[in-house]
Amino acid sequence: MSDSNKTDTDTQSTDRRTMNYGKEKVAVYRTYANPLEGVRTIPESSFDGRDNILFGLEVRVQFEGEEFLPSFSEADNSKVVATDSMKNFVLHQAGEYEGATAEGFLHFVGKEFLDTYSHVEAVKMSATEYPFDERPVPGEDGFEPSDVVFRVSDDESAFGEIYLERNDDLIEFKEQTSGVTGIKLIKVKDNSFTGYVQDEYTTLPEREDRALYISLDIFWTYDEPENALGEEPQQYVPAEQVRDIAQVVFHEVDANSIQDLIYQIGLRVLERYPELETVSFEANNRTWIEVRDDLEGDARVFREPPRPTGYQQFSMDRSDLEEQ
Repeated sequence: MSDSNKTDTDTQSTDRRTMNYGKEKVAVYRTYANPLEGVRTIPESSFDGRDNILFGLEVRVQFEGEEFLPSFSEADNSKVVATDSMKNFVLHQAGEYEGATAEGFLHFVGKEFLDTYSHVEAVKMSATEYPFDERPVPGEDGFEPSDVVFRVSDDESAFGEIYLERNDDLIEFKEQTSGVTGIKLIKVKDNSFTGYVQDEYTTLPEREDRALYISLDIFWTYDEPENALGEEPQQYVPAEQVRDIAQVVFHEVDANSIQDLIYQIGLRVLERYPELETVSFEANNRTWIEVRDDLEGDARVFREPPRPTGYQQFSMDRSDLEEQ
């Protein structure tokens, strides 16, 4: 998740100061976690669950609380939980978690942190999931997926973030963000870019048909944060399905800009998942530069684009869908 996408809860902001600390890049792997089953299916995706034979996350932990002020102002570490201890805590809890989702794991560990350390006022947990691919091996009826051999993948990654806050004797689930990051898609034709401002600074020609290469991160929030945990699978939105929606809409729509494309993706996501409150995007334009268009038919030759590259950020809520 890029810095520009970090939520407002990245820092504890009071009238006086920002104060937090934690551990990041905690790599944790669990084999034979509980499978994710019972999710609803949608027309844009064949995804209906995951086995979770391999469940891997890169986790970030953030502690907040006024009790930590002396560690900054007086070199008094008597209330400091060492970040190495945080790392060990996360690793241990991976063996205790009985759920099936990244968000559920983060909520479970965050609650355990607050139960264990009573002076911590709030904790934010975030994670990017490590993707793994089953590898095909010979079977009785041809090749079939191995249930023990996997490939570490460079494909899209699920993202989760939760924020828990202590309120007297209660632990409140204040905020969540789910997402899928690292989507990279190329559509070789049926994309346009026309009608933009033309002035003395314009050198880019209008294009009625272009190859379009984008990278895309998509994030969403639920009306009820608890739905992000996956305990009610029919109310859970899998990252794999949102990824598939993006590629199906890209296939279907002749978009006149990346802005137009991500808006259409957002509408489809909100339409498919009534339990979502918002969906937001960060897109990057990596479109190749055409160097030959004199070949037969639709054939073209391209080169990599130079820096700088364009980007788009956009958020939507249910009012956008209602206006359609």
